[in-house]
Amino acid sequence: MKRPMRRALLVFLLTTALGGGVMLGVVGKVLRYPDTVTGSAHGTVEVEIPKGAGARQVSELLAAAGLLESPSYFRLYAGQRGVAARFKAGHYRIEAPVTPRRLVELMIRGAADELVAVTVPEGKNVLEVIDILDAAGVAPKAELLAQAMDSAFARSLDVPSPTLEGYLFPDTYHLRPHMPAPRALVALVRRHRQVFEELRAANPTGMAMLRNKLGFDDARVVTLASIVEKETGQPEERPRIAQVFINRLSKPSYRPKLLQTDPTIIYGCTVVPALLGKASPACAQWDGRIRRIQLDDQANPYNTYTHEGLPPGPIANPGRAALAAVMRPDGSPYLYFVSKNDGTHQFSAGLAEHQAAVVRYQRAGKPLPP
Repeated sequence: MKRPMRRALLVFLLTTALGGGVMLGVVGKVLRYPDTVTGSAHGTVEVEIPKGAGARQVSELLAAAGLLESPSYFRLYAGQRGVAARFKAGHYRIEAPVTPRRLVELMIRGAADELVAVTVPEGKNVLEVIDILDAAGVAPKAELLAQAMDSAFARSLDVPSPTLEGYLFPDTYHLRPHMPAPRALVALVRRHRQVFEELRAANPTGMAMLRNKLGFDDARVVTLASIVEKETGQPEERPRIAQVFINRLSKPSYRPKLLQTDPTIIYGCTVVPALLGKASPACAQWDGRIRRIQLDDQANPYNTYTHEGLPPGPIANPGRAALAAVMRPDGSPYLYFVSKNDGTHQFSAGLAEHQAAVVRYQRAGKPLPP
């Protein structure tokens, strides 16, 4: 064989060997890729895969979280396995470092179905309910508050109010952590509607009385129930307290038609300013106790000592018993009640009797000022 030919053959053999070596290296890398850690993250990494995300978006989100180095390699690997279209949305908690094989398995299986039990007690206002949901990790406080105060969102849920105050039903819920704020609130509003309709069906006479005698719609029923909820923690007293307020609103002889209930003042001086960022001059002086300046406050629309009838809306989120009490009051003739300082109340039909009860239970026998 002539020298040029030998040289050409040698070059060919070397090139072939080099190409084969490179090919073997590539093949080896491809074979090793599924079990090779390429990401930089360590510890627990949380990743939110949105609904409808495709393989490209999923791989980019995993790479951004430091769980893998090359989104394109991961996408090719998932495509080669035929599972790229099977990735599931959800909030993932992934222990890093992690291999591409493990990531694909996690994305196919989906996020762990970890539900948290959240209990919303009766009588909490919207800010308190949001704090409970936020503390449980259901959704961020700011997002929950924005949705709860969104009148368009309230309308979309058929809530007869510009906010969700009064319609976040007290109960125990099992919710996903890190869920969208609207979905979390929908669960509470839905439960309110379910219970309200059950009670409406069970109390047609009471609902007809409220509608015909007082012109109450569903929103006013909820508002009065929220006041009853805040006035007593004694279940047996609720139908009687509801009746007191109904009597004040319906009896022609009771004038002016002032409910004169402290919880409405407190709501107007604490929750309303927190929601709207402004308070009446009297509420700006709030120090935790109701004083004469708050009792006489005309600028607080929730002051039922100066404004007749119901306040503009609910002052808390009433439970089943308070709603039932308004739909089924006890029919008693009382117009007044005063705390006996033991969790219960003394009820009176006349003003003189009520004043005597105030002297006994609130003034330790000291006469009322003239």
